[in-house]
Amino acid sequence: MPDFSKRSYQKELLDSDSIPFEDIKQNMKELDFINTYLGGHQITLKAVRLFISKSSNEQMKTLIICEIGCGGGDNLRVIKKYCEKNKIKVQLIGIDINPHCISYARSRKENDGIEFITSDYNKVVFNEKPSVIFSSLFCHHFTNDELIQQFNWMKEHAQLGFFVNDLQRHFLAYHSIKIFSRFFSKSYLVKNDAPLSVLRGFLRKEIQNILQKASIHSSQLKWKWAFRWLLIVSDK
Repeated sequence: MPDFSKRSYQKELLDSDSIPFEDIKQNMKELDFINTYLGGHQITLKAVRLFISKSSNEQMKTLIICEIGCGGGDNLRVIKKYCEKNKIKVQLIGIDINPHCISYARSRKENDGIEFITSDYNKVVFNEKPSVIFSSLFCHHFTNDELIQQFNWMKEHAQLGFFVNDLQRHFLAYHSIKIFSRFFSKSYLVKNDAPLSVLRGFLRKEIQNILQKASIHSSQLKWKWAFRWLLIVSDK
């Protein structure tokens, strides 16, 4: 039985730089499905709508939204569709260190118009600071100490603020995704990494401790279905 009292730092298979492109592609497809039908995309959109409501008319003209650890670009695609439907002018940027993820993201026609960058996020130099920076199912790949630096980087480089959509560490989430992936997934990456991702997820007090150590005192941390945390950091 896994120990849910502390975060696992066991590396996921996806963290390897030797995964073949076709395996990455299948993994990205299934993650998009999971995010769509278990509400992950809706959590991201909720945060985006909040920042849009807080931005001034001048900022709305040049709204720039950047995702770090963007994978196949499914989060950005959902934001793109929302902004097109609501006539919101937006520039979208996706950053991922894995070239296969970026290749897959660029290959998808529905991602046309989104800028994708292959790089470690903290090595990117922006021509203009993004209005909002976010990550989804990315933070759990890092240690708590690394997240202190990551949160500070996002705060420093975003004009309006940043948000994080990530996993709660919970035994029900672990066993549910393990059963789901065993019977419905065709990806060995998902079958291995999905339950492990939950073990690498967070308790509320752990996120609060990271924020405190990062000297971030103004934030909202809310629990969302299914077993997700939505962290919003904004000065407004």
